[in-house]
Amino acid sequence: MDFSKFRQITTFVFDVDGVFTDNSILVTENGDLLRTMNTRDGQALKYAMEKGYNIAIITKGFSKGVRIRFEMLGVPHIYDSLKEKVSAFEAYKSMLNLHKEEILYMGDDLPDLPVYDLAGISVCPADAAIDNLSKAQYITAKKGGEGCVREIIEKVMRIQNKWLI
Repeated sequence: MDFSKFRQITTFVFDVDGVFTDNSILVTENGDLLRTMNTRDGQALKYAMEKGYNIAIITKGFSKGVRIRFEMLGVPHIYDSLKEKVSAFEAYKSMLNLHKEEILYMGDDLPDLPVYDLAGISVCPADAAIDNLSKAQYITAKKGGEGCVREIIEKVMRIQNKWLI
């Protein structure tokens, strides 16, 4: 991977399940679906936004709790309940007038593969689906739900000399 490409990143776009979560879902007796998320991933999102980075969530799933979590973190663009992700990605890119080279996309499974081609850098967690591991330009050392979001945000910000400055 040519790490100089990380210097151009102004925007992070993330999938949810398998990225912020470890793909485990606890199903309650009432049918509620519960997930756990790493708090350091949330802190990294907030810090990146404070430093001026654009952040978006694009997910096929829907969870009121997940939406509330991202709203509480201040994520301004949340696209959920999607049939496919390309249209939301293109709408977001167009709305902010972004260039491909500015965008880092992180996803872990088959619905993310079409978006990989639209981003400047495609990333997946260490435990992503085999097709994602084969196609992603960068694979984090951490697994989904175990801090992979923090890892990639921190890496980009350190390369750009914006971490803890």
